[in-house]
Amino acid sequence: MVRQSSLHDRVAAGILDTAAEVLARRGEAASMAEIADAAGVGRATLYRYFPNRDALIRGLTAAAVTELCDRIADAELGSVAVPEGVARVTRGFIGAGTKYGALLQTLRKQPADQAELDKKLGEPVRELLRRGIADGTLRADIPVPVLFDLFTGLLERALHLVVREELGVEQASSAMLTVFLDGARTG
Repeated sequence: MVRQSSLHDRVAAGILDTAAEVLARRGEAASMAEIADAAGVGRATLYRYFPNRDALIRGLTAAAVTELCDRIADAELGSVAVPEGVARVTRGFIGAGTKYGALLQTLRKQPADQAELDKKLGEPVRELLRRGIADGTLRADIPVPVLFDLFTGLLERALHLVVREELGVEQASSAMLTVFLDGARTG
C-alpha cells in the first residue's frame, strides 16, 4: 500500500510540475488536454488525479505554497543581514519558478485565499523590509507597503524572464536584486 501511495504521489507531483510550466507559459489558454499531453499521461489519468481544472489549480496552489513556505523557512531570514535575506527570498521565489508563476495567476482569481497566503508568504518579506528600514539598510522614506509592492512587482517580472527563457534563475535573481537593492542608477 505504501508503494502504491508513493507512486500516486510521484505521478501527481509530475502532473503538477508540468501543469505549472504549461500554465506559466500559456496562461488561461492552456487546456487540460494540453497539460495531459505535456505530462505524458492520458486525459483519463489526468482526470483521475485532478477531476477538473479547479482541482488541478488547487493542487498546484497547495504545492506552490508548500514549496515557497519551505524556501522562506530555509532562508532563515531572521538570522542574516537584510541584503542577504532579500537575496535568499528572491532566489527562493524565482527558483520555485513556474509554480510561483501559476500561483500568481491563481491569486488574481481567488482573492478569498489571498489573506492566508499573504500571511504565510508576504508577512515574512514585509518583516524583513521593516528590519531593513530600522537598521538603515533600506530607505526610510519609502513605506513598507510600497517597498513590498515594488519588490513583488520586480519579482514577478524577473520570473517572467525566466519562464520565457530570456534569463536563467541566477541571472534574473541577480538583476532583480541589483535593481531593488541598488536602484537602476550607475555608481
